Amino acid sequence: MLTAAASVGAHIIGWADDWEVSGATDPMTRPSLGPWLRDERGPYDGLVAAAVDRLGRNVVDCLNTGYKMRDEKKMLVTYGHDGAWDLDDPADENRFTMEAWGAQMELRAIQRRNRDATVKTRAAGRPKGKPSYGFRYVRTVMGGKIDHVELHPHASQVIREVARRILADPDDVTPSSEAARLNRAGELSPADHLAVMYGKPAGGRPWSPQSLKNILLSEATLGYLMHRNKPVLSREDGNPVKLCEGLWDRATHEALKTAVSNRKATWIRRSNREYLLTNVALCGQCHTRLYTQTSNDVPPRYTCTARNKGWLQSQHCRPAPLIYAHLLDAYVEEWFLRELGDGLIYETVYDPGNGIAERIAETRANRERLRADREAGLYDARTTPPGSGTGTPRWDANWPRWKPNPRGHPVWSGGLRARRSPTGGFAHRTYKPARRSCSTSVCG
Repeated sequence: MLTAAASVGAHIIGWADDWEVSGATDPMTRPSLGPWLRDERGPYDGLVAAAVDRLGRNVVDCLNTGYKMRDEKKMLVTYGHDGAWDLDDPADENRFTMEAWGAQMELRAIQRRNRDATVKTRAAGRPKGKPSYGFRYVRTVMGGKIDHVELHPHASQVIREVARRILADPDDVTPSSEAARLNRAGELSPADHLAVMYGKPAGGRPWSPQSLKNILLSEATLGYLMHRNKPVLSREDGNPVKLCEGLWDRATHEALKTAVSNRKATWIRRSNREYLLTNVALCGQCHTRLYTQTSNDVPPRYTCTARNKGWLQSQHCRPAPLIYAHLLDAYVEEWFLRELGDGLIYETVYDPGNGIAERIAETRANRERLRADREAGLYDARTTPPGSGTGTPRWDANWPRWKPNPRGHPVWSGGLRARRSPTGGFAHRTYKPARRSCSTSVCG
């Protein structure tokens, strides 16, 4: 480019290096070149590129950039062309268009090869692209083929803790509250985690409730190979292709779907300040809630404002109580620890059971998937889906048959010896912090 600039008697005043930016990106929106084209970097006399395909990878982008330079009376220079391009000259315009067309054909060929390679890799049951949050690719050689997939030691624990907290208290713990907690804790968001994992700096992007919800509800957490948000099915047996162990089992996945998707919470205004007694402290005279008041020169304080609002029940609330927030918080904390600090602590955790519930949920999911495929017309009743043998589809033939149990626990048989065992559920643990003794009761 220095040679091309010198050939027209120009010198370089700035560089636009858009490394790792696809050539198919519109030049106007590129991080480095875009501000120059939008006239945000000051005046300049022209644009120099190594070749026409560096301006854009399709005819439209190249011609838009070329005509912009022509209309603004600026030079457009590329290496290998004698002098500046003159798009008012039919010969130069045709040559410029042909080189842009060649760049577009090359881009289409590259995209076609990449698509074919992706389809071939997916058909072979191997991952390609970005790993899901909580997983990482392992390569035996740097930059080589992916050898296998495994759980990321830190990210897997982060997302498992999120799932545990939501299942323990689905009414108050939500993806929104967990996203806020992760941001306060300084945990890297999925995009920043992926960038750091591949040696790039974090961009400071926060966790969003929707992205966290998508991670929790995705079947990628079960260790499946995914395509368009659906598991890739094996051509041999029709089961989803599993890359490695999942973050949790199918029973936990179904419990998360119920807790996150079917949640119907009423909107309650909550304070974003660190006051212990918000919505808790009440006035000792009129028994209405206390509100906080803040100002620049006085510490935060709790006060009753009901009489000022004209409430009839507070018309005799004189004088209205007022106390510094840190004094009342300290007093209530001291009283709470003295009276209840040595009491029992109840914790709700999710126990997936002994694996039978997971197998039932997995079989149910596969059966529903096959039924949906049949209703969509992928095969009819006379056609057997891949890997299911002949006759009735395998998931309907081997669907477990429930049997009653006098003790109330469900048992199932389907080629296996029937036996009674818990199918998972919520376990309520009771323990004292000092003795650390634990007793567990399982609710199926």
